[in-house]
Amino acid sequence: MAEAAGGGGGVPGGGAEASGGGPAGFELPLLLFAGFRSIIDALHRDLAEHGHPETRPAYGFALQAVGREGAGISEIGRRLGVSKQAAGKTVEKLEALGYVERGADPADGRRTVIRLTPHGVDLLARSAEGFDRLRADWARALGEERLATLEADLRTIAPAYAFRLDAAGWFTG
Repeated sequence: MAEAAGGGGGVPGGGAEASGGGPAGFELPLLLFAGFRSIIDALHRDLAEHGHPETRPAYGFALQAVGREGAGISEIGRRLGVSKQAAGKTVEKLEALGYVERGADPADGRRTVIRLTPHGVDLLARSAEGFDRLRADWARALGEERLATLEADLRTIAPAYAFRLDAAGWFTG
């Protein structure tokens, strides 16, 4: 385990081997995470250059939880898998950055709805465009067929319920 924790052979590209001669088991999640991290880091560099220098990966999950129709704080918390208080703090940060705004629910004036601002919609649109560009970069590096096979294989392995908005909370506990 010491090697997996950082003894040199446990890093992606370090070539750690399992006792059976193949790659060490811990290397797969590290490589998958490194690929994920490289995409997210590249996206955020691009977003910073296009008017969104303050955005963080967790904000994308939160803005998706708000959705195009808006949502209440409790609903945002449920969608993210966090407490109402944690959702409220995230909404406060997004509001201070101009990504969301509070407004009255047209169906119930006592209820506050969090909605995306034009700045928030722009962030989501630029993120989508950025992910498309990054996928194209991977296709150029690996070849379209290899990338499509990788994506298909990951869809086979990853269960459908793995695509949840609470990933940011999962990372932070």
